[in-house]
Amino acid sequence: MLAFALRRLFVSIPILIVSTFVVFLMASLSANPLSYLTARNPPPSPQVIAVERHRLHLDQPLLERYWTWLTGIFHGDFGPSVDATTNIRTEVFARFGVTFRLIFLAMLVALVLAVIVGVISAVRQYSKFDYTSTFFGFLFLSMPAFWFAILLKQAGISINDSAGDTIFYTIGSNSIYVNGGAGAQLSDTLGHMILPTISLALTTYAAWSRFSRGSMLEVLGSDYVRLARAKGLPRWTVTRKHALRNALIPLTTVTALDIGSILGGAVVTEQVYQWQGAGTFLLTAIQKSDVYALEAWLLIAATFVIVLNLIADLLYGVLDPRIRYA
Repeated sequence: MLAFALRRLFVSIPILIVSTFVVFLMASLSANPLSYLTARNPPPSPQVIAVERHRLHLDQPLLERYWTWLTGIFHGDFGPSVDATTNIRTEVFARFGVTFRLIFLAMLVALVLAVIVGVISAVRQYSKFDYTSTFFGFLFLSMPAFWFAILLKQAGISINDSAGDTIFYTIGSNSIYVNGGAGAQLSDTLGHMILPTISLALTTYAAWSRFSRGSMLEVLGSDYVRLARAKGLPRWTVTRKHALRNALIPLTTVTALDIGSILGGAVVTEQVYQWQGAGTFLLTAIQKSDVYALEAWLLIAATFVIVLNLIADLLYGVLDPRIRYA
């Protein structure tokens, strides 16, 4: 198992390096980081522009700039930002900390719902529960993430107006002022996560529940499941011990493939609820043509996707011993 994990890890490293180089190349050739200076009226002096070009390493060849940035990462230096007062490393880690807590909670909720609904729908095929879950699954699947987030936000605002108090938080990832200790801070943070988590989790759960149902139906119709039931094993025991474990393998694959989409959905959700997370950091970096900030965002996002895909690969070995032995 350890050798299998190390092989997957070593394969992921070149993919990560190539992806950072491609984005660095595209960002460097498509935008001018000095545009915020040259667009001023009156324009700054050539000396000021030359100093800024040197600070941003724009006086170096492209490959040398990339190598300087890549080697600087090992020393904790993510490069200079267009905004001289911004420390990219501090800012990007703080922003991703906000985004990751939303992603992890939304993925957890979506996975639990997808497995429960998918299994029950498969076991009770063509029942009222199956038809109802299918309807809502396709309904959430057809809704764009930003539109569903806006609907939930407006519903939260309406409930707050009707109650005359704040029942649901609709703006920000936490309150500016919170009276109380750590418990009050935690409660405030969780309160702000309710609507964003629901909006991201339900749009994600919709597709996963359909995969879970289809995979479970396929496994329930297999020979070894019919043999287990013919031996007199209880239906729930067969479903839980024999069918569910194998049915989770396709769902694991789909979850790993959807990680990038979930991250993109989190960026959109953050904009609707005005979270100062990784999404706002990314859009600001694009607007300012901040190449190094964009690269830092990509590096952490790509690492996140690769790590979760590695975890999915390891889960294959846990769910199916044949993969581990191979």
